Amino acid sequence: MTQRSVPVVAFVGRPNVGKSTLFNRVAGTRRSIVAPIPGTTRDLITQTVTWRERPLTLTDTGGLFGASEDPLHALVIERGQRALATADLIVMVVDGREGLVAGDEEVAAAVRTTGVPVLLAVNKADDRRTRDGVLEFHRLGFDPVIEVSAEHGTGVGDLMEAVVERLPAGMRTTAVPVVSETAVAIVGRPNAGKSSLVNLLLQEERMIVSEVPGTTRDSVDSVLTWHGQSVRLVDTAGIRRPGKVAKAGAIEGLSVMLARRAIERADVVVLVLDATAGIADQDAAIIGAAVDAGRGIVIVANKWDLMKERGPDAAKVFDEDLRYRLKFLDFAPVLHVSAKTGERASKLLEAVDRVAKARTARVSTGELNRFIAQITAVHIPVASGRRRVRILYAVQTAVAPPTFVLFTNVATDLHFSYLRYLENRLREQYGFFGSPIRLTVRGRAPRGVDGDGARERKRPSKEK
Repeated sequence: MTQRSVPVVAFVGRPNVGKSTLFNRVAGTRRSIVAPIPGTTRDLITQTVTWRERPLTLTDTGGLFGASEDPLHALVIERGQRALATADLIVMVVDGREGLVAGDEEVAAAVRTTGVPVLLAVNKADDRRTRDGVLEFHRLGFDPVIEVSAEHGTGVGDLMEAVVERLPAGMRTTAVPVVSETAVAIVGRPNAGKSSLVNLLLQEERMIVSEVPGTTRDSVDSVLTWHGQSVRLVDTAGIRRPGKVAKAGAIEGLSVMLARRAIERADVVVLVLDATAGIADQDAAIIGAAVDAGRGIVIVANKWDLMKERGPDAAKVFDEDLRYRLKFLDFAPVLHVSAKTGERASKLLEAVDRVAKARTARVSTGELNRFIAQITAVHIPVASGRRRVRILYAVQTAVAPPTFVLFTNVATDLHFSYLRYLENRLREQYGFFGSPIRLTVRGRAPRGVDGDGARERKRPSKEK
């Protein structure tokens, strides 16, 4: 297999003309949030697709120019202009129902300065009123003008055919070795500093950062190369309590859904905490979803530059409180960092790499059973109801997360404290740094296998 040198196609236009709907239609997935509110999209959303065997990177931008009540609209425009500067081809999207307006002419003027090919997509062409007014868009001077309906898919194929035909002819695929990729979801409550941390790791202002809670809405992917390895960072929206999300409306609900989906797609989940605000119950709920999904975990206490004034014992006090409130995360590493100053941030990628490798570690069956025999001899298994049990055989059945099945003589479960004992001993012996461990108990050993992993010997039956 090969990686490809992929041209970038940017979707631009004023707010609420249907860019995100068209982007999602071409991408074949719900990557951008769609809502009838101008300014819904803020960050740059990207997705690589293949059309006629030609790989393309699509970029969805926030609305450029036009009316918007978004307090961060100036930052959205700056990101959109950056997308124009790096695009190989631009698809300018207009709203056919509204006709040509001043905001479209402002966008067209900005697009012309780029010097790259431009296609004009007149959206909402399924409306009869749109068809009557398409001709006026020719005044913008772009050719071709293609009628589409992003909602229903009409004309999208024609648009993409035109995109492929007008891409620079000199852009060809180049064969380079495929690099394995680690997906990392950056999660946490609003204003914990997730976007600032991602920008620091990328060493560029990729994400919009402000003091406004809920600045990030979409889950935004960015790829960096670290020590020859590809790391995909997914910056997610801040996740508040369900009650507050419900009151905030549809956009925040969709943001939270995409954040949870990012957790499910990740190899490692980084929980970012505002160290100055301490740990809340919502932090436990957020990262609990990652543990349930079997993802590797790293905890980042951000804004540590503001914690130094609390004295030399600040780290000890903070960590003790964290371990007490998040008891189920005692296996996860904790880093004290400052996204603002860069302090200790370099340690984060090291921890992510170590966790990603640990969750795929495998223990041979023979070694595992010898170890289980040793630790169960020291501490005899007990099932619920205080029944004494023998673990006859153990096997690792999966990785990511490490999953073990224990076959016992009678029990279909073990006391939770004994399962905890087994997990702790497995971690001491084999590491599994930052990864949940799955333990399953079955009531008997596999047919023909005894407690030492050897074949059972048939015993002569007693004659009556």
